Amino acid sequence: MGPVSYGACVWWHDAGRDGWAPAFRDREVGYGMASAVDGLKKRIMALGRPDADGVYRDGAGKRRERCDLATAAISRLWADACDSVSFGVPQEGIALAAVGSLARGQMGPSSDLDLVVIMEPRVLKDAQISELTNKLWYPLWDCGLDLDHSVRTRQQCESVTDQDLPAAMGWLDVLPVAGDSGLVERTSSSILERWRRAARKRLPELLESASSRLEEFGRMPYLNQPNVKEARGGLRDAVLVSALAASWLADRPHGGYDDAVEKLLDVRDCIHLVAGKDTDLLLAQYQPSVARMMGLCDPTIPEPDRAVSAVEDLQTLLSRLGRRIAFALDATASHAEHTVTHERPRFAFFQMMRPQSDGHREAPRFDVIAPGVASHEHEVVLGTDAHPRSDPELPLRVATAAAEFGLPINPVTLMNLRACPIRDDAWNADARDMFVRLLASGRSLIRTWEEIDYAGIPGRWIPEWLGVRNRPSASAAHRYTIDRHMVEVTSRLGREGPDGVRYDDAHYAALLLAGILHDIGKRPGVRDHASEGARHAPVILRRMGFPQEIVDMTTMLVREHLTLSEFATGRDPADYGVARELSDRLGGDPLILDMLYDLTRADGSSLGATSGEVISKQYGWSRWRETTVRMMYTAVRDVMVGTWAQDASRPGFVP
Repeated sequence: MGPVSYGACVWWHDAGRDGWAPAFRDREVGYGMASAVDGLKKRIMALGRPDADGVYRDGAGKRRERCDLATAAISRLWADACDSVSFGVPQEGIALAAVGSLARGQMGPSSDLDLVVIMEPRVLKDAQISELTNKLWYPLWDCGLDLDHSVRTRQQCESVTDQDLPAAMGWLDVLPVAGDSGLVERTSSSILERWRRAARKRLPELLESASSRLEEFGRMPYLNQPNVKEARGGLRDAVLVSALAASWLADRPHGGYDDAVEKLLDVRDCIHLVAGKDTDLLLAQYQPSVARMMGLCDPTIPEPDRAVSAVEDLQTLLSRLGRRIAFALDATASHAEHTVTHERPRFAFFQMMRPQSDGHREAPRFDVIAPGVASHEHEVVLGTDAHPRSDPELPLRVATAAAEFGLPINPVTLMNLRACPIRDDAWNADARDMFVRLLASGRSLIRTWEEIDYAGIPGRWIPEWLGVRNRPSASAAHRYTIDRHMVEVTSRLGREGPDGVRYDDAHYAALLLAGILHDIGKRPGVRDHASEGARHAPVILRRMGFPQEIVDMTTMLVREHLTLSEFATGRDPADYGVARELSDRLGGDPLILDMLYDLTRADGSSLGATSGEVISKQYGWSRWRETTVRMMYTAVRDVMVGTWAQDASRPGFVP
């Protein structure tokens, strides 16, 4: 039977295999030779399939096989294109190269191809270049592969990388595919040399790109539906680490870091297989299948609990990998910044008139900002008088100083804090005051808490924290994991109440503690997390030594943190009986009502996209929700202070 054309591919009937097979170079079809890349996308996908039991194993080996297959097929495509054009393609002065995941040896089942034709000036005419590249690009498009392509001279490659930071980082890994490999290597070496010469000037730009991505995509360990490439702690950060190491400003981390990158690439591969397309967004609908492919399903657990447990284990795995990669980036960036700083002479201005150091560089400057804590080169570090192994309060002083001064904690300092003899039941008044100050630091709290969380500090202050750490929320409305959501809520709690009156110290402390504990009851198998949280909160706060007044207020807020929103969206604020019921649940205390309103607003405004949406910045505190909650708040407050409007038309009116 002859060939059949289906879409862009040509298929032959293979009687020996009782089916249809794609035509390759050695198959002649009616109008000529079949393309070397026919069926390449399907062959790449087939190489990434999990084992017979559904588990994806040896991801690194599968990625090598995919890269070898793609490279060989594209090399054959180049040879065919050179043979079929109407002119002779020279052996030197023109080449085909790959950048991106193929060049790094990290090609996923649905990864796109980044190819560039490099040529010396005037090797070919424009019409000839067009004819040659049409023979390359169209077959790749026709077989279904996503393709980024370009044609540049060596000088154009250098110019682009000098001006375009992503292009420069991409060119730090280049793979010669076909043609003049010496030209590719010379171009790559030239770009690498230029990168190293300009690295000191481009370091701020590089770090700013990481900060911009963090602002847009968040931190992978704390997201329910993370982008495993772009989020902090994702694969893009691994590219930045390699770029910093290539600059010779810092050494590249190894060991556990390499293992984390490979494991995250396995997760990326599984996302591709489940989604059937090139995507790095781990949506909720993909997570059960990805967890199964990653071997996280426990067969001893019955369904549907098995899938829930597997997704939680997947989230825990991503948190561990994301923290490891993010810490590697932070540490490498910190070392690079220190290298740049230390290469600059530290001459004081007046040394020109009165030399005091005999021409030598000045000693590093450490500004003490708390006992045993200093700032140095825009980071919080340990002071010379710090003794981590004998100082249980040192992590609190470091964290509070970092949050209040808005500075990051030095990575080495974080590791040293692990040695502190922290006890969850040994809190004095100073420690409690510092903990409340840390919670009151606003948006700075988020970064500081994430930093100390990498060192495992919060779980040693509050052991119950470990029960919710890294846990995804069962609610599709939550953007963040449970622990990150509680930190986000706390960061949004200000000192002023709804009417602009400032809370006193006790009430504000209770509000902040309620923020950091309001979802502490979200544990496996718990149906009413608010009641469960109200059971844990007093135990935690009494162990920390807080006064009973603060314990009681915090416990009530944790227990009722959903109540105002539920009443507002499901009950009638014009009904006196409804307002009286909520007033009674809050003990008739207007200040508790004010605090509950603030907690409800912070809780609602920290939500994210629903499961059916791509993650966006549309939060859950809409105008409608704010209006309904405010109406219920006003009605309940009127009952509490005795100003309920004497309107006989209101339901439940009591004269």
